[in-house]
Amino acid sequence: MKIIMNAKVYFFMLLLSSFNMMAQQLGTVNGKVSLSGNKPAENIAVALKGTKYSDITTVSGHYEIKNVKPGTYTIVLNGVGIQSIEDKIVVNSKQTTTKNFSLSESQEDLDEVVIKKNKYKQDKPSLSLRLQTPVLEIPQNIQIVSGQTLKDQQITSMSDGVIRNVSGAVRLEHWGDLYTNITMRGSQIQAFRNGFNVVSSFWGPLTEDMSFVDHIEFVKGPAGFMLSSGDPSGLYNVVTKKPTGVSKGEVSVLGGSYDFYRVSVDFDGKLDKKGKLLYRFNGAAQQKGSHRPFEHNNRYVIAPVISYQIDDKTKITAEYNFQYANMTEVGSYYVFGPKSDGYATLPRNFTMTQPGLPDTNIQDHSGYLQFEHKFDENWKLTAQTSYFKYIQQGYSSWPSLVGPAEIDTDGDKIPDVFLDKGDIIRNVGIWDAESNMYLGQIFLNGKFSTGNVSHKVLGGVDLGSKDYMADWGQSHDLDTYANPFNVYNPNYGTPSNGLPQFDHDTPLSQRAGGLYGSKYAAGYVQDELGFLENRLRLTLAARYTWISQTSSYEAEPIEDSHITPRAGLSYSITDDFAVYGLYDQAFTPQSGVVRSGDVKPLTGNNVEFGLKKDWFDGSWNTSLSVYNILKKNELTADPKNQPNEQYKIVLGEKRARGVEFDVRGKIFDGLNLIANYAFTESTVTKVDPDVSEANGINVGDIVPGYAKHTANAWLNYTLQNGKLKGFGASIGGTFLDGRQTDTWSPGVVQLPTYFKLDGGLSYEKGKIKVTANVFNILDRYLYSGSYYSWLSAYYWQTEAPRNFRVGVTYKL
Repeated sequence: MKIIMNAKVYFFMLLLSSFNMMAQQLGTVNGKVSLSGNKPAENIAVALKGTKYSDITTVSGHYEIKNVKPGTYTIVLNGVGIQSIEDKIVVNSKQTTTKNFSLSESQEDLDEVVIKKNKYKQDKPSLSLRLQTPVLEIPQNIQIVSGQTLKDQQITSMSDGVIRNVSGAVRLEHWGDLYTNITMRGSQIQAFRNGFNVVSSFWGPLTEDMSFVDHIEFVKGPAGFMLSSGDPSGLYNVVTKKPTGVSKGEVSVLGGSYDFYRVSVDFDGKLDKKGKLLYRFNGAAQQKGSHRPFEHNNRYVIAPVISYQIDDKTKITAEYNFQYANMTEVGSYYVFGPKSDGYATLPRNFTMTQPGLPDTNIQDHSGYLQFEHKFDENWKLTAQTSYFKYIQQGYSSWPSLVGPAEIDTDGDKIPDVFLDKGDIIRNVGIWDAESNMYLGQIFLNGKFSTGNVSHKVLGGVDLGSKDYMADWGQSHDLDTYANPFNVYNPNYGTPSNGLPQFDHDTPLSQRAGGLYGSKYAAGYVQDELGFLENRLRLTLAARYTWISQTSSYEAEPIEDSHITPRAGLSYSITDDFAVYGLYDQAFTPQSGVVRSGDVKPLTGNNVEFGLKKDWFDGSWNTSLSVYNILKKNELTADPKNQPNEQYKIVLGEKRARGVEFDVRGKIFDGLNLIANYAFTESTVTKVDPDVSEANGINVGDIVPGYAKHTANAWLNYTLQNGKLKGFGASIGGTFLDGRQTDTWSPGVVQLPTYFKLDGGLSYEKGKIKVTANVFNILDRYLYSGSYYSWLSAYYWQTEAPRNFRVGVTYKL
């Protein structure tokens, strides 16, 4: 046995020695690619023609191709918007050959080409995802919604149609345009901004206005190791606009149905002659009405950014985002109907909102400070910190009772009040809230090789402190039993029980029903090993997370820690076709109040396999993935909640599995497509006996809040030649089937199949672009909703009838 072991060790050492000898005989090619004005050219493909040797230029324009066999080669440069360049080079053994290139194109030229030639497809994740690998090679499903997509579809906020561009994403529309709350792979996914988890409670964050958003990255699966604690179903990362070093600007004006008016500005440029001190300023003002009377949602946004390039290696960026919302009370968009009638029995423009209720006001502040330092072309350190402040003073409306009903008011068990069908007792509750988040990150990216094995390493530390407090304790019935509100004969005059007079003056800390807080510290490390000239990539990672969380003022903090591993394998069958597999775990805090017991962190794991392919030199891309997710200890709304109660229950275990397909990019010149389909299935696999007995949730039950089948498409064609050059047309649709309600009480009537058709026209010439879109072209009665067993009533939220938006953008 010892002889056999010694032989294996000798063979292994001999194999390593032969690899080392081979590496010593190989050469290296490196250099820098510059644009006009000596500006670095990023994301330019550099390859040795007819071989597998290649690299992509970094942000500083540098490239390096290692482990090249000695010989004479033709080096080729390719990139979007540049003409292919070729030249001869000679690679010698154990030597470095340096070859620099200077391109005649400017950054403005390349930016314009990227928008026009490939406006719906992005190949690289943002710096805030911390990865150094193209999306094609990452062993995970990542979908990026480009900034041009947001403009073409006239998307103005995070809750305004973004999810049509990503497979399997649906919204729980209970929160209207206040919170986004996207469900994907059977669960609500985490909200991130610039790589920070910005969820301080179940209800946040405030939907981002698109005026300061560059693009949005949807990461399927946990990815908790790289973006602090995350959910096993995934996350979306909103990437804000940063200075580009190119002096440019634009002003956009948008108007549409239901008193929708909006103006936004985007200024980008230099504050010094050398171009070291850069700025970006975005701002917007919006007035937005509704197809329902007495309802509005007005926004005001400012977002300045300043960056300073200290030297070639060091950069500092400071950013501030401020959003102010003035809106109708939360819940104004829902109507209720009796159990016997089901959904959608009232006109689309019907409202239960009481005129004269004060507006809900929200201030959302966020500030960021980022430090980047490149030690050399292979090693980079990034440190960033952020502070988030959320202040809300407002109201939430929800009925106390929906007729027909019999009420016992004096406790003798004999009904002495009778509500007829359509009678409702409307209730308004206070919702004042405040949140603070202090977040910090520091991470190191590096590249090196050991023999023929390349390494892309990532290591870092995350720190965070979050708190959220709110006053839900004050409520007021607008109507009386003697004079209820009737949905069939509504009276919007002074309500019979008067308007509420709530206490907003007492400090919130004294009024709040509880404090949701969490503190965490984590460290992580990842190595992406490249074999066979990086055709085979093995990703190994682990993360240690410590969490302390509080769910009320009286409760002692609950502490827990966990190590979450990650393993991924990706193989490039060809340069544009990759297959992958992934195993990942998650560990994240949860905020909420339970009637008894403690709130534990959520844990889960994800197993995923997929295919990714670029077509026609990367013009468009397809991805196909299958997954299986298990989640434990997840909080979900307590089915026994009464009005203004915010209790949660702890679900034992649930499983989500499905298939997702996405395609996006330029099919041919002028024709761009975004399309996707997802099959999703989520069921309960284990239940705490106490939970099952008290709430009726059993093994095998369908988990609420998703659609079994989702399909989306958006097709845009722009004429490239002729007298009508610049004229474009778009058409798109959303299809949902097997829709699950957002409560554990499905009711007798199921949500129907959903189909929405949108389309638009555009014309661009010179510095002016005009865009017009029509939404819900077929003028269908579209809605989402659910059934509340304790009310014995259905509720639903309607979408607008056929409506339009027209916008004009002028580039400065």
